[in-house]
Parts: sequence; C-alpha cells; structure tokens
Amino acid sequence: MSETVASVEQKLQRNIAVDAYRGLVMLLMMGEVLQLAHVALSFPNNFLWRFLAYNQSHVEWAGMSLHDMIQPSFTFLVGVALPYSLRSRQKKGASFQRMLGHTIWRSFLLVALGIFLRSTQGPITNFTFEDTLTQIGLGYTFAFLLTFVRPRWQWTALGGILFAYWLAWALYPAPDANFNYAAVGVANDWHRHLFTGFAAHWNMNSNLGQAFDVWFLNLFPRTSPFLFNDGGYLTLSFIPTLGTMLLGIAAGRWSLAAAPSIPMRRFLLAGAALVAVGLLLHFTGICPIVKRIWTPSWTLFSGGVCFFFLAAFSWVVDIKKQRGLAFPLVVVGMNSIAAYLIANLCEEFVESSFRINLGASALNILGPALEPIVLGALTLGVYWLMLFWMYRKKLFIRI
Repeated sequence: MSETVASVEQKLQRNIAVDAYRGLVMLLMMGEVLQLAHVALSFPNNFLWRFLAYNQSHVEWAGMSLHDMIQPSFTFLVGVALPYSLRSRQKKGASFQRMLGHTIWRSFLLVALGIFLRSTQGPITNFTFEDTLTQIGLGYTFAFLLTFVRPRWQWTALGGILFAYWLAWALYPAPDANFNYAAVGVANDWHRHLFTGFAAHWNMNSNLGQAFDVWFLNLFPRTSPFLFNDGGYLTLSFIPTLGTMLLGIAAGRWSLAAAPSIPMRRFLLAGAALVAVGLLLHFTGICPIVKRIWTPSWTLFSGGVCFFFLAAFSWVVDIKKQRGLAFPLVVVGMNSIAAYLIANLCEEFVESSFRINLGASALNILGPALEPIVLGALTLGVYWLMLFWMYRKKLFIRI
C-alpha cells in the first residue's frame, strides 16, 4: 500500500512521459539548425532526403508535416501540465486569488517574451502576436479559469469556442473570383493552394483573421503599415489554440485521476475520434485543416495526433519503464523555456564559433552538400550540453 501511495505522489509531482514528449517537441524546434530542407536540394532524386526535408518544413497551407506538430504539441502540453500545477499549488495552500494573479502575470510574460524574441533583429519593437509564446499567453488565463469548472463544461466550452470561431469565419464574406491575392502577399503560383466553394472562407490573407489584423496590428507603432503576414499567420488563432490547451487539460486530468495507471484507452480513443472528425470536416469542405490559421478542424486533428504522441511516450516511459531511453529528451523537456531561448538567441553565436575555430575543411568532412548537417549537429550538441549542465545544477527557467 505504501509503495502505491508513493508512486501516486511521484506521478503527481512529475510526469516523466510528458517531460520526454516536451523534450521531443523542443528538440524538433532546435533541430532546425540541421537545415534538412536545404541539404535535400543537393539530392533531388533521393526519397529519404525529400522525406526528411518535408518533415522539417511547414506545409504551404493545408495538411500536416512533423514540423507542423511542434506548436500544437507545445500548446497541448501546457494544458496537460495545468492540472498538475494547480494540484501542487493547492496542496501548498495557495488561494485562488493568488493563483489567478500568478496566471495573469505568466500570460503577460509569455506574450512579452514572444514579442521580444520577434524584435531582436528589428529597429523597433515588433508587435506581433502569432508566434507560439504569444498565442499561448493570450489564451493561458482563460485555460486556467476553465480548469476549475466541471469536465462537461470544459467540453462544452471547447465545442462552443470552435463552433463560434468557425461560424464567424463562415459568415465573413469569402473572396470572389476577382480577388487581388497579389495585393495581400499571395504569390502568383499559389493558386494550387486556394480553396474553392465554401472552403474559400479559409484562403490565405483573404479571411476574417486577416481583416482583424489589418485593424489591430496597425494600432501599434510600426515602421510601415501592416498589410499582411507573409505566412498567413494570424493573431486571432489564439482562440482555437485555446481549444488545443483544453484538450491537454483533459489529458492531464485523466492522467491524474488514473495515477499510477496510464489511461491508454482514453488517450487512444480520444486521438482516433479527434483525427476522424478533423478529417471529416476537411474532406467535406466544411472546414479545411490548415495549421497556419489554426482552423477548428486543425485543432481537432492535431489534438488527436497529440493524444497519440502522449500515448506513445506513456507506453515507453511508464509501461515499458524505458526511462533511460527518454533521459536525453527529459533533459530538454524539463527546461523548455530555456531551450526556446537558446534556440532563438544562440544559433548565430554558436555556429560562427564553430566556423571560426574548426574551419571549412573540418565542417566539410562529409562533403560540401552535408556541411549544414555537420554544423547543425555540432550546434545541437552544444545546445543539449548547455541544458544538461542546467539540469545537473537544477537550474530551471520558469515563468
């Protein structure tokens, strides 16, 4: 009996499978230094390189690659961690008012940090709200509040948020046949990605979210008026992103309730149901799966994939007890904010240091075409060693 209680308490304190999953997500983000898409250009007829390049790039509009799962996974895991965090704070006697104040402050810091990282290369502050940190920050307080309501109301909120968001886009006028896509930064060869019929409400830079940003982002100081986002990303995407957090909250709640067991059946059934509904909405033209604008169908589809990832990590770490295999990922996952900062602030310095100290001959040891792989692997190794040093010293950046 005492061993069972101890194992439950350990799971309440730290979910290693979640840390490992978060570590994979951050490693995929940091792994951009490998430049697989650039390397693949030197091997145009090689299936493996095309496959690797595809999965280290965002799809142009509809669909999904592995790289497209970074942001939804990180967002989903924020939701998973919320029930654990609240349980820990409540056990320490924290009041609701104090937790709410901390949550609002954390939301502000996430938004501010996202804006700061997007402004490091510009002449003035770049007020943009479509990156991972700002999107999570904008929805985090709402997710916190919904954690305190009964599960059925959380599901009701999820359905209401996604339906209302879908309806608002569906009611906004779709672009007509003569719409000037070039004026909103859409390339001439983009026609193959344009939807027709009802799905045209979700075309790039011709939608409700684009209209909102043309108004909202021009309220802030800018070097020139905001006209469009080159990638089609939107501020309003934080609304369906909140839905992704709610799915994570459900996963965290199930994990806590089942501890020390793993609710694998629930994870797999939820994953299958969400993927199926997302695909149904996409192929019927009701709502396409587009990550860049975080359509409601993307929330469901990617949320289902997140449940599958969580189930896989839970199976390896908690059921098969392969924690040693997960350790390199756990080192990264337990310090995700530090990993995010390192990837965004240290790349140029680390890479230039290797170029200066090793020289071109060493970096071209596998040939000029593979130089980005060699340099990227060295850079990635430095990133991991920095995080490992912080892990050993118990230095964890928290917001």
